[in-house]
Amino acid sequence: MREVAIVAFAQTVHTDHDAGLTEPELLLPVIEEVRVKSGLKRFGFTCSGSCDYLAGAPFSFVSALDSLGAWPPISESHVEMDGAFALYEAWVRLQHGDVDSALVYGFGKTSMSDLREIMTLQLDPYYLAPLGLDQISFAGLQASARGADRAELDAIVRRSRADGRANPYALNLPDPTEEDDGHVAPITDGAAAVVLVAGEQITKYPRPAYITGIAHRIEPHYLGMRNLAQSTSTADAATAAGVGKGPVDVAELHTQFSHEEPILREALGLPADTVINPSGGPLAANPVMATGLIRIGEAAQRVLDGTARRAVAHATSGPCLQHNLVAVLSSEV
Repeated sequence: MREVAIVAFAQTVHTDHDAGLTEPELLLPVIEEVRVKSGLKRFGFTCSGSCDYLAGAPFSFVSALDSLGAWPPISESHVEMDGAFALYEAWVRLQHGDVDSALVYGFGKTSMSDLREIMTLQLDPYYLAPLGLDQISFAGLQASARGADRAELDAIVRRSRADGRANPYALNLPDPTEEDDGHVAPITDGAAAVVLVAGEQITKYPRPAYITGIAHRIEPHYLGMRNLAQSTSTADAATAAGVGKGPVDVAELHTQFSHEEPILREALGLPADTVINPSGGPLAANPVMATGLIRIGEAAQRVLDGTARRAVAHATSGPCLQHNLVAVLSSEV
């Protein structure tokens, strides 16, 4: 396989409300930041992740291309998923060998709509959608199936919010209260961008974050066909990505609900001393369609700045951890 590394990452200062920015305006600063950090003005491939349902307009991702510039023409693709899966497409594209760099970005403004209603629209229209359940209802079913200890989950929320307050890009959320227990990721607007380089291009950077393994696996959409107390697809992706081949200093997990952390930690086989979501994770900022990409970016940033030698990033899509992507980032090949 061709060597691929992350050399630049940027994200917005996230908000819990509509700050009045259009999607191109939200993206432009992070695109410019990764251009400066990477030293690249043009890229061999560009791939984005977003959701038209959030904007309420078909092909809304096309307008976001205004933040890239209309000329000269670019080679561009888009996934109607989190930007983490756009990064996977870019990684595959770089394996072809004819381009050496890729720009990946994801963005979402959930303050403009009812996220619970939108996420219900992704469900099977014959068996699941008619039940009237949304992603929080399903999360409750999964938490019950897991049988997670409430004290353990409360501790996860407190840690996540404290780490988020130390992160200048996350929301400044207070400790949980009875009215706001914090077990559900907050409404968040934001965007993120990552630059990948491959082959000899990597040698131009003093400390790249090599993607030494990356894989994604999926389980049946219908919840009755899988064990909600476990995440088999995460475990399979972790094995394929080689998570267990070395120590893991940091893990950034796409935990939109507190009960998902123990499930994912077990599925990934993480050591007890692995630091989980030092950025605060999704419980401190959840810009839908960029949250998973941010997990990869945050993990890579720890390698880039030298605070970690080996990190794991996780991203998910679908109800109850249906589809999971795992990436291993390392300072060495």
